[in-house]
Amino acid sequence: MSAADLSPQRVRTSGSVEEIKIKETEHIEYERNELLTRLTDPDEGKSEEEKQEIDRKLMWKVDLWLVPWLSLLYLLSFLDRTNIGNARLAHIEADLGMKGNNYNMILTIFFISYAVAEPVTNALLKRLTPRIFFTSIILIWGIIMTLMGLTTSYRGLLAARFFLGAAEAGLFPGVNYYLSCWYKSSEIGVRSAIFLSAAAIAGSFGGLLAAAITKMDGIGGKPGWAWIFIIEGLATVLVAVLCWWMVFDWPDTAKFLTPEERIRVQRRLILDRQGYTADDFNKRYIYEALKDWKTYGYTWIFIGCTIPLYAFSLFLPTIIAAMGHSGTRAQLLTVPPYVCAAVLTVLIGFFADKMKWRGYCNLAAATLGIVGFALLLGSSRPNIQYAGTFLGAMGIYPAIPNTLSWVSNNTEGSLKRAIVLGIVVGFGNLNGIVSSNIYLPAQKPRYPTGHGVVLASQIFFLLGGSVFMHFALRAENSRRHRNMGNSVESGLTEEEKRIKGDKRPDFVYTL
Repeated sequence: MSAADLSPQRVRTSGSVEEIKIKETEHIEYERNELLTRLTDPDEGKSEEEKQEIDRKLMWKVDLWLVPWLSLLYLLSFLDRTNIGNARLAHIEADLGMKGNNYNMILTIFFISYAVAEPVTNALLKRLTPRIFFTSIILIWGIIMTLMGLTTSYRGLLAARFFLGAAEAGLFPGVNYYLSCWYKSSEIGVRSAIFLSAAAIAGSFGGLLAAAITKMDGIGGKPGWAWIFIIEGLATVLVAVLCWWMVFDWPDTAKFLTPEERIRVQRRLILDRQGYTADDFNKRYIYEALKDWKTYGYTWIFIGCTIPLYAFSLFLPTIIAAMGHSGTRAQLLTVPPYVCAAVLTVLIGFFADKMKWRGYCNLAAATLGIVGFALLLGSSRPNIQYAGTFLGAMGIYPAIPNTLSWVSNNTEGSLKRAIVLGIVVGFGNLNGIVSSNIYLPAQKPRYPTGHGVVLASQIFFLLGGSVFMHFALRAENSRRHRNMGNSVESGLTEEEKRIKGDKRPDFVYTL
């Protein structure tokens, strides 16, 4: 059979269901072959065993270059956004004359600018290229963090936190999109999980790091909390400078790969795609993202991830202190829940990538979190509450990379995927505003509002949304299977099919 016989115009829709399925497979293969013909195969003539070994070494090389560095970037971003809690323990409120709900507003304003900026950051990344984009935003937020150590007023701190939120907004969705340009859909979850585990790691030693830095209180006429901002800010600036040499734009320009390896990365991505990738910056792809019901379904789920995430990371020391612990002991007790969360996050990432059970993994994580916060809400015994923090952390962190990997798996087209991730993460993180205002000092030590809101968000958004998406996507796959007879020639032009991406009738959703 010639290539012409496999072209979209030549595929017929008559025949049995099995024949139609075969023709649709040939149609997809034709599209892939069109892209593959532009890249010579450096492994032509090699055995399958040889190819698998080459591929294993190639991806290990990519992993070693990308994942540790990107994880470091996220670790710094999480340290820089949550060290305000450590500064509070070092008496920043008294030094800046903060009163009433001023501290809650300091937390809240970060998430306002963070959420507003996030939906557009991935489109900006696409236009500027990853090297310029990541280097720029990290340098900007590092400078802002450093200058926070020089502020002398509440209003100055408020302005700094606003701009810090806007600068940090692009990192999380940007990295998730960036990973999707390097890895197969079945490989993204574990890398995202390792990346996100950096947040748990940041939480595990952030307090101890701050405790050491605050011993510089009085040096240079600066209080201890100012040195937290200055030192961590300068560390971020240094990393931003190195980022120019550590981040490469795309697989076809990566200098740490040989020319043959660049081709291999591109070919494996083409072979993994179910259809075309939308590489052109075109507003039609943005419209497709905005019209897609899945965008809002995943946004719903992600709300159930972010409310617990920020409530836990901002207030875990407060929760531990309410159990009767204080000082260094309280700081040390925050470490084990984060460590367990980091380990489970990576394990679920591996499992979900292998099995492609994104929905089921979300349900398992949500169940752990629900039990954990039910213990915190329902018991007054410190030991039971402390056990609840373990389950709570283990239910929060794994669901975040798994949900974003689910988005990437089911969103075809690079620009559409970037826009959808930006919307999902942006609107999800807007709920950091909620998290910043639910643990009320007047409700110490049980904090029923805080624990209750987190519990409700996990039930209503994370668990409920994941159940809905799983069954809705299953139903859509079944509908497409039933309608295969009309799926190939559906009246769409080739350009329209490019724009449709995962809405193409031959795309199969990951459940």
